[in-house]
Order: sequence, then structure tokens, then C-alpha cells
Amino acid sequence: MLRDKTPTRIMDKPDEATVVARSDVVVVGGGPAGFSAAVAARREGASVTLIERYPYLGGLASGGMVLVLDDMHNGQEVTTTGICTEMIDRMAAIGACVYPPPDERGQSWELFRKWARWGAFDFRAQSKPAPIVMAAAFDPDGWKRVSNDMIAEAGVDVRLHSWFSRAVMDGNRITGVVCETKAGRQAILGDVIIDATGDLDVAAAAGSSFIHGSYILTTVFRLGGVDTEAAERFRFEEPEKYALLDRQAKRVMGGSWDLWWLKTPLPGVVWCNCPHMTGLDGLSVEDITKADFEGRKRIYALVDYVRANMPGFESCFVIDVAPQLGVRQTRLLDGDYVVTKDDVQDRVHFPDTVARGRDYYTPYRSMLPKAIEGMVVAGRHYSATESAQKMSREIPPCMSMGQSAGVAAALAVASNISPRAVSPAAICAKVRAQGGDPGDRPSANAKIMENAA
Repeated sequence: MLRDKTPTRIMDKPDEATVVARSDVVVVGGGPAGFSAAVAARREGASVTLIERYPYLGGLASGGMVLVLDDMHNGQEVTTTGICTEMIDRMAAIGACVYPPPDERGQSWELFRKWARWGAFDFRAQSKPAPIVMAAAFDPDGWKRVSNDMIAEAGVDVRLHSWFSRAVMDGNRITGVVCETKAGRQAILGDVIIDATGDLDVAAAAGSSFIHGSYILTTVFRLGGVDTEAAERFRFEEPEKYALLDRQAKRVMGGSWDLWWLKTPLPGVVWCNCPHMTGLDGLSVEDITKADFEGRKRIYALVDYVRANMPGFESCFVIDVAPQLGVRQTRLLDGDYVVTKDDVQDRVHFPDTVARGRDYYTPYRSMLPKAIEGMVVAGRHYSATESAQKMSREIPPCMSMGQSAGVAAALAVASNISPRAVSPAAICAKVRAQGGDPGDRPSANAKIMENAA
């Protein structure tokens, strides 16, 4: 009887929040974009507070175990540099990252056999074998270790275990955020807020318009005890038998990319960016709970199959399942400019370009929410159509956006102006001074947009 009287909504006015930090720039989200934004802003002299809900930095790179940095090349030109390149170099120095040297990037079956299982191939290429390009396979704990070092060296104030809950507003201007913590509600105030949540949590809470997209969800995992040499030898020496077993493995798991396992810097440990699940909403508690349960079920069904059938996997075992679900698309900002699929496909270069991915460019306007002042958006939730975002959401371009967002925020604070009033040319100049490529100098294959809309 009580259940029949349960209300559908309750009034829950927020309690007071204790102000625990005040800085020039507040970055919400410690994933690749937020980490890059925090470091970049601090290197420009701004005081920075970085807020993260998990007990580590890295987001989907570390917690989601998306263990290849790709979509950072235009042919043999490496296009995404700066903090992304610094992260790669520093992980490689501690043995936590592997990538093909320049003289081993090209197109041949020999190179493909050597590097494809590291994920270092052009996954958009139509020709076979796919060309080997600049891409980096890394260890998730290596990412956490290096990001901790870089954040500490920069002097960023980091607050982990802090779950964003609401925006602090003064009219249409955001002045801070409130987080739920073990110590109660805590407020962090700042002059510029960067939304790097991946799901547009802050901008949406501030009243920004957005579209609600969705894409496949993935429960990523790693296997240990794999004889990768035997597995690769089987693929190339018995291709027909391999194809049959590989096809069945994909049926068992219910969805994956073509190469469902890739090498990692740890011997005998492989990364499995699967199983994929469709028709689920990354903002729905019910759907993401279902994905976590269903994904783990499929993982162990796959392990049973490959142990029994796949050479090299006879003694494999699950090391871990990523603590973060692989969510690719949820809320997408409806910003001052909405990037389209044609923009990405045609390599449109904008007058206000401030970041880039492989051969596409990101205009500053697509990082600015309509009607909200004091905020910059950086990451996979930037202003783009659903189809455009699916083609431009990889980690390196998100890091490029983050670095430019951090620089833009610092410039806004230094000049006491709104982020919207910051010059894109000034952002690009500072990013270049930090060693990054903001895309202000278009590649030869770019399509030039002469005038900003």
C-alpha cells in the first residue's frame, strides 16, 4: 500500500555549500581534455583548481582504458602535439608507452604485421594493408603516474573524490560549481569555468542548450597470459582458419572493432576495446547499469571461447575490467557554432580555428556555450552534430581542445574579459609557445573557410 503512495517527485532544496577553494580557473573533469586545460592554464600563470569525481586522473584514457592515442596524423604529418606529445614522451621514458618511430611509418605488409596489433595504423584507410602512422599504445597506470607528475609540477590544486552537482550562477554568468563529497557539499569558485566532464554536466546545469546524442557503450577489459607471438603467427600463417575463429569470437562477445585485441606495453597483456552494446543511453542509470552487467557477462563468455579455440589464448585470464564504462556520446553542446559532418570530412579550416585532430579543425566558437558567460567547453561534448562528433571525439583532439581552452581561460583572466572576447589568434600564439599545434596554419589538404559565420 505504501508503494502506491510514493510520490513521483520530491522537493529537495540544496543545502548551503562550504567554499573550499577559489582560483582564477576551475576545470571540472580530470580526463585528457580537463588535464590538458588545467596544465595549460597554470603554465600561463593562472591559478587553477581541477575537480575530478574519480580517485585518479585520466578519465577514459586511464579509468576507461582507451589505451591507444590515435587520430593525430594527416598522412605522415603528426598534427596533434603539445601536451599530448609531452604525455606520450614521458610515458615512453618510463616504459609505459610504445609507438612506431618515423622510419617505420608507411605502407607495407611487413610494417603492418609489426605494428597493427599496437593500434598504430590508419583505421580510416580503405587500402590494404592499412598504413602505419603515428599512434601510441600506453599503460593506464602509466597515464595516471605521468599526469600526477605533470599536474604537481605545474602547481594545479587538485580535488579528487568530488562529484559535480550544480553550477553557481550570477545571472547568465557562471561563477563556480558545487560538488558532493564525503565532507558534504563543497563550493569551488572561479573567474572562468571549463567544462571538461565529457557529458556537458556543467554547461547543462548552467542552462546551456544542447542536443542529446547516443552511441555504442563498451566494457573495456585486459587479458593477461596471452602468447601474442603465437596469436599473431596463427593469424598470418593460417588466415582462413583464423578468420573463422575470429568471426565466432566476435559473435560470442556481440560486437567489436575489427581487431578486438591489441598489444600493450606490458608483456603478455592485451587490451580489448569490447564488447560493444547498442541502443543504450550513457545518461541513463538503468542503461549504464545494464551495460556493466551485460558487458562482464559477455567478457567471460569470450574468455571461455578463446581459451578453448584460439592459439595464443589457451592460458589467458581477465586482469581487470575498466572501472569506467566506455561512453562515447551523450550531451553535445549547442554552441556559437555547430561543427558538421561535412566540416570534418572536408577538412574545413575556420578563421577562428584553435585546435585540431588528424586532418580536421576545431573553431573556438564550437567551445563556447550560447548565452552563458565565463565558460569554455573542451572535450568530446563540444558543439558538433552527432555524426560529426563520432568522427572527431578521439583523445588527442580532445587534448588539443583542452590545451586551447586552458590558454583561453588564462587570457580571459589576465585581461579581465569574457572568454568569448578572447582573440583566437592570441590563443593560437600561446599554444604554439607551449609547443602545441592549434591548427591555425592549415595543412595543404584543408578547405579554407574565409569568413566566420
